[in-house]
Amino acid sequence: MNNKQTIQVVAAIIFNKNSEVLLASRPNDKIFAGFWEFPGGKIETNETPFAALQRELFEETNLHIQKAHHWQTITVEREQHTIAVQFWQVAYADWCGTLQAKENQQFAWQNPQNLTVYPILPNNQAIIDALAQQYSG
Repeated sequence: MNNKQTIQVVAAIIFNKNSEVLLASRPNDKIFAGFWEFPGGKIETNETPFAALQRELFEETNLHIQKAHHWQTITVEREQHTIAVQFWQVAYADWCGTLQAKENQQFAWQNPQNLTVYPILPNNQAIIDALAQQYSG
């Protein structure tokens, strides 16, 4: 019987006009510090996933998300808990604002087929691989 708590998380796959995706480095005070990931965070109690996505993206990046669509969810098993990460795609036309590192992180716009930042957070690599396949045509 699994008594582990499941933590619900959202992550944004934000596209720019060149079909690159935004990756952020994890801040020094967090687990996996320095690893690159899609920006996002935990869904709070009584918050919808989309509202969490909007809040987290503004808190971390200063970007405003007007529209997004759920793409896929992955589950990560940890010793103490399970993390369910919902990945949402945000088209270039569906966000606005000036990118700002509000958590002292770094940002990089990346082509999923040709990354230049490493290391990638392990649970984000499968998403990058899927994006690279999706946009190879």
